[in-house]
Amino acid sequence: MRGGPSRGLRVLRGVRGLRWPHTLRARLTAGLVVLLAVSCAAVGVAAVIELDGFLTGRLDQQLTEVGTQFPASLEHKGQTLTDHDADDRERGDTRRQAPGTFGARLVDGTVTNAAVVPADKDDATTDLKVALTARDRRELAAVPVGGKARSIRLSSLGGYRVLASAGRDGDVMITGLPLESVEAAVHRLEAVAAIVFGAALLAAGFAGALWVRWSLRPLSRVAATATRVSELPLASGEVTLPPRAPESDPRSEVGRVAGAFNRMLGHVEDALTHRHASEERLRSFAADASHELRTPVASIRGHAELALLHPDPVPPKVTRALERIEAESARMGVMVDEMLLLARLDAGRPLERRHVDLTRLVLDAITDARAAGPDHRWTLELPEEPVTVTGDAHRLQQVLANLLANARLHTPVGTKVTVTVKVTAEAGTGGGATCLVVHDDGPGVPTEIQPGVFERFTRADRRRTEGGGGGGAGLGLSIVAAVTEAHGGSVELESRPGATRFTVKLPSGGAA
Repeated sequence: MRGGPSRGLRVLRGVRGLRWPHTLRARLTAGLVVLLAVSCAAVGVAAVIELDGFLTGRLDQQLTEVGTQFPASLEHKGQTLTDHDADDRERGDTRRQAPGTFGARLVDGTVTNAAVVPADKDDATTDLKVALTARDRRELAAVPVGGKARSIRLSSLGGYRVLASAGRDGDVMITGLPLESVEAAVHRLEAVAAIVFGAALLAAGFAGALWVRWSLRPLSRVAATATRVSELPLASGEVTLPPRAPESDPRSEVGRVAGAFNRMLGHVEDALTHRHASEERLRSFAADASHELRTPVASIRGHAELALLHPDPVPPKVTRALERIEAESARMGVMVDEMLLLARLDAGRPLERRHVDLTRLVLDAITDARAAGPDHRWTLELPEEPVTVTGDAHRLQQVLANLLANARLHTPVGTKVTVTVKVTAEAGTGGGATCLVVHDDGPGVPTEIQPGVFERFTRADRRRTEGGGGGGAGLGLSIVAAVTEAHGGSVELESRPGATRFTVKLPSGGAA
């Protein structure tokens, strides 16, 4: 069959392309409507088949009762109905038959006469003869003699239920009754069933949607609570979870889900509370320890400096030891100050909010960097107009100093370091951001430490310090990230061999 496989594929693609409902509510409602539609279709088909069989059986009984009176009246000498006696016989027999009764006489499988009882049996001028086509004659000849009644369709009369019986002269008498009444009753039942079942489906779909929605209300509340929880920042700080989802009947599936979800929220809240308490204790310890260490560290450094200023001769080894004590105490003092700053930033202590001339801070920072690293090439790219931001001038200066110190300490001699300040517009918001970019053409930050480069005590590989000296305690970039975030900004790193870029974004404008 041509086109069969391709048509099947198109149908399959069409079925796959149907957009099925995604929500549980829609699926339950659709399933309810589909099941009801299948049930209604089954009931309707069974009722139509049963009615058709019942009415057809009644028609067969009528055929049996009628017998062969009407087709027998078509018999005549010469097998014609044109003479006067035949007309009288025909009129006498048709008056005893129901209107529309069909009769035919077959001799040796050939239809010799065929007629139908008119609707007005008192009209003597009505012609009872029926014009049959070749197909009609074949269907009449195929009716089994003495068998069960059969339904056929005549070209000029429509559907008929016919029964064939053997005549007295070796001919075949066929009697038929119209199927019009049966078909009309069946079609009427089909129309009534379609209307009633269609209305029932609409009503059931509407009522089912309301019922499913009412039944799934506890689940909707659980979903709403879960959505609110998913929008909370849980990474750090004190977290207050929203009220629990209202629990329903614990014997139902939705009730069990709501209960389990609420218990899970309780465990999460307890864990977050313990974590926050632990963080607070750790911050408090770090702040207290850093604060308490400042005095002894300063005292050690002071005693070392005082010992170095003693006028009496001191052995070289002792002098060297005192110098190392002074240097390490100075380094420890810087580390303690940085730890204290981080602890204060973690505790959320507010920074100063003033208008800060970022261009002036960059000029001062680059001057200090040239003095500390004369072997590097320091360049500036500044806009023509001064750039002003709102924030803490001292902390922003510390951000610049740490970024430039990082570039100086972790790049070899002769590296070019470029500091750029620019103002960008935020698309669709009407606001803007001030970008501070520190770029160098050194060997780059090792790939394995880039994800944690802003974490505390993260130190770069010594391979990046070819020809460069030393390194810090690994707190400089942590301070950069913490101060930037405290100002409502962000810091990013892009690094590959020959190009390392730190980008600090700060909000532009704002009230002081």
